[in-house]
Amino acid sequence: MTLTIPSASSSLRLILSSLFALILTACAGSAGFDLAALQNSDINNFRAPSGATLSTGQPTTAQLGLAARAGVKHVINLRTAGEEVAFNEGEVVESLGMKYYSIPVAGGAGINADNASALSRILADIDGEPVIVHCATGNRVGGLMAFAALADGASVDEAMAEGERWGMTSERLQGMVRESLSGN
Repeated sequence: MTLTIPSASSSLRLILSSLFALILTACAGSAGFDLAALQNSDINNFRAPSGATLSTGQPTTAQLGLAARAGVKHVINLRTAGEEVAFNEGEVVESLGMKYYSIPVAGGAGINADNASALSRILADIDGEPVIVHCATGNRVGGLMAFAALADGASVDEAMAEGERWGMTSERLQGMVRESLSGN
């Protein structure tokens, strides 16, 4: 019986091919996600601040269809049941093959640490899969992300900048959020 000990070059080839396979596997999770298609759409206050985690205002049924075709897997709605939309968003989202979540955030008072924590838990559970987080305009999305940033150790100014990056553009809401963050 002959025992063959691989040479350094064959060991290196094995390591490199294994590394290549791992990289391909890691990239496969985002395969099929077409960010450019969404960036070129007319979705209100569309932002892509963190990879495949997107922030928007209220998407239409057509825009939700585009999102599904672009590879979005989840939709998180921050609007309350009392806010008028002309369709049942949960039914539309699920009919398009995406998963629907609802965290009813009632105006400025609903932008708080509890709702920010609920959003953070959902985002952690979906583990980087493409997701749209929306309210009517994207302002509440930004507000909750400001609270999440503060919880992660950001200063109030850093948390406010993060909120703006995620879509908090209303000066009135920015004032309310800054006051709330400063009181924590």
